[in-house]
Amino acid sequence: MKIAGWKCCSALIAVLALAPLTAHAGKTLDSVRQQGRVACGVSTGLAGFSGVDSKGNWSGLDTDICRSIAAAVLGDPGKVKWLPLNSQQRFTALQAGEVDVLSRNTTWTLTRDASMGLHFTAITYYDGQGFMVPKQSKASSVKQLRNAEICVQSGTTTEKNLNDYFRAQGAKVRPVVFESFEASLKAFFSGRCQAYTTDVSSLVSIRDKEAPKPGDYVILPEVISKEPLGPAVRRGDDEWFAIVKWLVFALIEAEELGITQANADSLRNSPNPAVQRLLGSGDDSGRLLGLDREWALRAIKAVGNYGEIFERNLGSGSSLKLPRGSNALWTKGGLMYAPPVR
Repeated sequence: MKIAGWKCCSALIAVLALAPLTAHAGKTLDSVRQQGRVACGVSTGLAGFSGVDSKGNWSGLDTDICRSIAAAVLGDPGKVKWLPLNSQQRFTALQAGEVDVLSRNTTWTLTRDASMGLHFTAITYYDGQGFMVPKQSKASSVKQLRNAEICVQSGTTTEKNLNDYFRAQGAKVRPVVFESFEASLKAFFSGRCQAYTTDVSSLVSIRDKEAPKPGDYVILPEVISKEPLGPAVRRGDDEWFAIVKWLVFALIEAEELGITQANADSLRNSPNPAVQRLLGSGDDSGRLLGLDREWALRAIKAVGNYGEIFERNLGSGSSLKLPRGSNALWTKGGLMYAPPVR
């Protein structure tokens, strides 16, 4: 009898171990619901990623990520409190609880992920560092920037990459470092530096929106670093970490499955089990995140799938006209790949 009882208990334990559990709400989710808004840390202004117009309306890839969170968690993409942060402020604001999520063209690195009290959740844009120069300089390669004065913003991976790259090349440059984004641009466009360096996507944005005459500046062909950008959350709240992470994955998977902002409702009756799971008409994935079953449906209806977000803010539907490149789906030669929502 003892043996039989032991086998019975062992079998029950094995079944329970394999059974999915319903997640309880974490402290950040509780706070977001109590406050009735998601506090989102964004840049002070970078076209395509996060910028505000004269009427106070924010737009950009990073801001759409925050709207998707608000839609999934609160049922309303408009329930976002925007906090513009510069490079020096961004991590402190997240650590101190001033923002619930930092969605601010920020590079995922080991040091930031492992030692600053935060977690990066997913990659929303694959970028790399480049250089912009005045066309009249006739420079066509980074190799021609030896001994040049190069404007760069402090407190960024850009500053460190600049020094590392030229040191590895056995060359010297003279970094001209500025604390604020605005000051660094003013210096470059006034002729203080021979080149300006930051992420390539930012260079395209800067040339398009900030340059006195965009045609007077060229972006050199070399890309000297990997800059995976994505939202970050505070450490210590696994439930909130999972919500933000899987929201990004859901937007990517929606594109792969052909689910758009316009057809999301109608596809709830799709015979495809993967579509059903994502839109809440099949298995209830929301309970594993502490949300209801239509969490992803609301996010997609609010901002569209990842491809729609990209094209609207950075691609063909924007003034930047950036190609998808590495940010295309893995099925189309890019790096965008999400674990299955199941």
